Amino acid sequence: MRTTVRIDDELYRTLKERAARTGRTVGEIVEDAIRRSFAAADVSSDEPLPPLPVHGGSGVLPGVDLTSNAALRDLMDGDEPVDALR
Repeated sequence: MRTTVRIDDELYRTLKERAARTGRTVGEIVEDAIRRSFAAADVSSDEPLPPLPVHGGSGVLPGVDLTSNAALRDLMDGDEPVDALR
């Protein structure tokens, strides 16, 4: 597939130099770089997640209702309108 991508001039010069030095096309190098980037970002579902940090305490504070999003929002925001929090 053909597409147009904007690349920084200096980066493109470096890319062309590497292509010439290795006897590959610019497209081949870009494809390989994208594949490596995607592979590095993939997370295997077989890997266990790191443990979440736990801090001592005895649960929620009195008056906190974890079943109500609105109540939690009001506690966290102090009943301030959203625009006032920005």
